[in-house]
Amino acid sequence: MIDLWTWTTPNGRKVSIMLEELGLPYRAHAVDITSGEQYDPEFLKISPNNKIPAMVDNDTSMTLMESGAIMIYLADKTDRFLPTDAEGRYRTLEWLMWQMGGIGPFLGQAHHFLKFNPGKAPYAEERFFAEAQRLYGVLDKRLAERAYLVDDYTIADMATWPWISRYEWQRIDLNDYPNVKRWYVEIAERPAVQRGYHVPKKVNEIPMP
Repeated sequence: MIDLWTWTTPNGRKVSIMLEELGLPYRAHAVDITSGEQYDPEFLKISPNNKIPAMVDNDTSMTLMESGAIMIYLADKTDRFLPTDAEGRYRTLEWLMWQMGGIGPFLGQAHHFLKFNPGKAPYAEERFFAEAQRLYGVLDKRLAERAYLVDDYTIADMATWPWISRYEWQRIDLNDYPNVKRWYVEIAERPAVQRGYHVPKKVNEIPMP
């Protein structure tokens, strides 16, 4: 049994989607980051950086924070969604790191300035909207050559997709990125993705272009 501390954010949804894809038994514990629950001393014992998601694998007593580390751990635990050959593994990790270093931080800033604080910082809005467009362009070019980020559906896709599901917050029209749109819709139709998206609670339907 795995205990998952999470919230309805792209980073949280990465792991719940993966757990649903794997079919592993887990318990989801809601950490309401809008009310400061991430600073609770008990949660900080699991996630010293006071961020979700965090996980405890009760089979191994392994405790982990950081979504990327959790996903790699689960992939290694189950031998799924992360290729075992050297090139496939590192290519998947390459695109996982691209999500963690680019898509996540920069689209997160786009949410902050474009969605929640419009008109307060025009330079920041322009900067992060431009970077969102650039990142979507990188993703669209990558997906023009293959069905998924790396040949098969992997943790790189699971990590990236929840951020793209907030394309409206980023003022992105998916019709401008046809390869991203095709990939996004296909993944959105996976039953495990539909279940994992609504953990720890349902906020809205999956946005569809």
